[in-house]
Amino acid sequence: MFTVFSRIIQYGFKNFWRNGWLSAATVAIMVLALIVFTGLILFSAVTDYAIGSIQDKIDISVYFTPDTSEDQILNIKQSLETLAEVKGVEYISRDKALEVFKTKHADDPTISQALVELNTNPLLASLNVKAKDPNQYAAIAEHLSGNSNLKRYIESVSYYKNQVVIERLNSIVRGVNRGGLLLTIFLAIVAGLMIFSTIQLATYSNREEIAIMRVVGASNALVRGPFLIQGIIAGGIAAVVSLVVSLPLVYALAPELEHFVPGLELFPYAYAHALELFFYELCFGIVVATLSSFFAVRRYLKH
Repeated sequence: MFTVFSRIIQYGFKNFWRNGWLSAATVAIMVLALIVFTGLILFSAVTDYAIGSIQDKIDISVYFTPDTSEDQILNIKQSLETLAEVKGVEYISRDKALEVFKTKHADDPTISQALVELNTNPLLASLNVKAKDPNQYAAIAEHLSGNSNLKRYIESVSYYKNQVVIERLNSIVRGVNRGGLLLTIFLAIVAGLMIFSTIQLATYSNREEIAIMRVVGASNALVRGPFLIQGIIAGGIAAVVSLVVSLPLVYALAPELEHFVPGLELFPYAYAHALELFFYELCFGIVVATLSSFFAVRRYLKH
């Protein structure tokens, strides 16, 4: 058994180097396919970051009546933080709200003059509530509006004013997730078919050698084994080359992507996960190449 296995490995390496140009073409196609595969992984990371950025901008504000004390508001804040749907709650006092409002409209003399003439703070204290999932804002708003103990303190809840916008953003997030998944599956299949077609061509060029081995009584394992080893070698080399090519590409494209997704640090992410990316590429390349070799040789073993 050990002798057969060692011969399979030996023949696999010998055939790989003997068919130099064909092996190089197989590796080149696999490199292109693995670069696409790596792009899918990084695209998923970019999509997750973009979706997270959108979700962080979604919240609802709960405005309290002027006679609600700060202690009462902080108690309500603590009760909201215990809800399973709530990710975080920020308290905005009346003074802080006025300070933010003045800063935001510092260049508008009309508003500044109006605040001076009022000689009082017209803004209300509020709580900004962030949900763990955008789909949970409706449940949080219902909790606030449906609780009779809370209703007497609450002036308004912004969810009902922004409901259409929040639901539209939720729809966009769901669409991006579904579209990204479908694109990933489609391009992964295309990459796999590219590799499969190339290895089939390589196997076809060796069909006479397979026929001779069958005539002299070689077992199926001995016939198929070297081609599987060739597929493993090609997949391993392609994984190394694709990673070496992908990282400079990511470095060059990262600044352009940051214009569309501010704050995105794609190259540091790719560099930090380089070993993980290599592992995925290696697994994808070897698995697809091995399966392609298995099925490509199988058709000649039936004759």
